[in-house]
Amino acid sequence: MTAGWDVTVLIADADEDDRPLQILGVHAQDLESALVEARSRPHPQTVAVAAHLFDTDARVRGGVLAALAAGQTEVTLWGETCPAELHGIGAVHHELSAAARAFKSQALAACGVPQAVNSVETFRIGMMASVAADLVPAS
Repeated sequence: MTAGWDVTVLIADADEDDRPLQILGVHAQDLESALVEARSRPHPQTVAVAAHLFDTDARVRGGVLAALAAGQTEVTLWGETCPAELHGIGAVHHELSAAARAFKSQALAACGVPQAVNSVETFRIGMMASVAADLVPAS
């Protein structure tokens, strides 16, 4: 999943089992702490958010909209629908390698959600051109 990136996943419940995230090679951090620290840290290159969190958490929505307005951070959303406020971002496809599919399958099983992993994932992205090289616009 990380392909050389330093990835941190923000979780709302600090007591949540982070083994699935460890399988994917990412670091978990408490959402509340990250929101407090955000003002003193450099902007991340990319922020990925579940679309339902954009719709249900005003702090997440505010952060995503601020990141898009600043134009310094790629914003990636995943989920079944695109929030109406984000009509300007497009869908892209990312093809997973066999290794990525294997790691994702193990992470899902560790969550208690064993399911088949598709070879292609679809996201919605408001992007900086420099980080979009491995993404293909969805038709």
